[in-house]
Amino acid sequence: MTINDLPTPFYIVYEDRLRRNLTLIDRVRKEAGVNIIMAFKANALWRTFPIFREYGFGSTASSLNEMQLGNEELGDKVHTYCPAYTHDTIGKYLAGSSHITFNSLSQWQRFARDVEQWNHHTGNHRVSPGLRVNPQCSVIETDIYNPALPGSRFGVTADMIGDRLPDGIEGLHFHQLCESSSYDLEKVLDAFESQFGKYLDSIKWVNMGGGHLMTRADYDVEHLIKLLRGFKSRHPHLQVILEPGSAFTWRTGDLITSVVDVVENQGVRTAIIDASFACHMPDTLEMPYQPAITESVEPAEGTYTYRLGGNSCLSGDYKGDWNFDHELQPGERLTLEDMNHYTTVKTTMFNGLQHPDIVFCGADGSLQTLRHFTYEDYKHRMS
Repeated sequence: MTINDLPTPFYIVYEDRLRRNLTLIDRVRKEAGVNIIMAFKANALWRTFPIFREYGFGSTASSLNEMQLGNEELGDKVHTYCPAYTHDTIGKYLAGSSHITFNSLSQWQRFARDVEQWNHHTGNHRVSPGLRVNPQCSVIETDIYNPALPGSRFGVTADMIGDRLPDGIEGLHFHQLCESSSYDLEKVLDAFESQFGKYLDSIKWVNMGGGHLMTRADYDVEHLIKLLRGFKSRHPHLQVILEPGSAFTWRTGDLITSVVDVVENQGVRTAIIDASFACHMPDTLEMPYQPAITESVEPAEGTYTYRLGGNSCLSGDYKGDWNFDHELQPGERLTLEDMNHYTTVKTTMFNGLQHPDIVFCGADGSLQTLRHFTYEDYKHRMS
């Protein structure tokens, strides 16, 4: 069987491309002397995790589903961060985590006792608590992905903390990047040390979050290594953690679709495909961005211009334009490139967030739960 024998649409992930990325990330980890873990929000394709295990990469989770997946499929306790824990969930997070980050001072105040009791009673499974901080350094142009916007719900500022960290906090965690460069990290790191440097002698670890796109072709890997080594030389007692998402699966997979019809209206030609931007590639509408298509060509005289339209009833389910060296016909295949990171996860349960129950209320006021979603729904949608 060849790729051309498979019915469309389908995502395809290439092992050689994945190993290329893992090898580079492993090199950064070793040469910089840091711990690099994978964020499930960008990649939860657990059938590929045996390859990740070969390189010894751990994981970071932001939901109970992601945490359970990490414990089951990557074999180590997980670094966890959630914008808000609850009394119903905190015990489960502590049971499955090695490190846990709290988003606010009020969250830490609410659950510090739980952490203390857990560490006192569980012996060899101790959880290291940290606090997410906001250096207020914005290097991201797209607001929907920018955690440093004014009024951000993520992290605490230095003025909120005061002269010393709350008792019990062992680490600080910042996340300011999104598919960013090492020079963006340098700006953020300068802001972080300037604002939070007075706390660093009293903690054990610093988590520099995600968004380090070190596997992108133009990324300055040597500068990243130098930057991380410099930070460690200034703070040799600290464990440094990075948790990129996209970098692990950047340009490792595609979405293969077929043209099913071509329509024209007011001079605009749209090739309708058997996939959907809204359902299968939501980042293209959220970011927004236009994916590369292998079969397309640069605009020139004699080429043919098309939008691509998804096969859904949403009016805005389209992107464009692309140019082709021939008129598109129903049945021909198009390869939408780089559709692994943040794409497969968003067709299922992004960030492992639980789908709401579906409840029916009868005319007599009686309630019936029609569907309750579980971890198995999350995991097996990625099977």
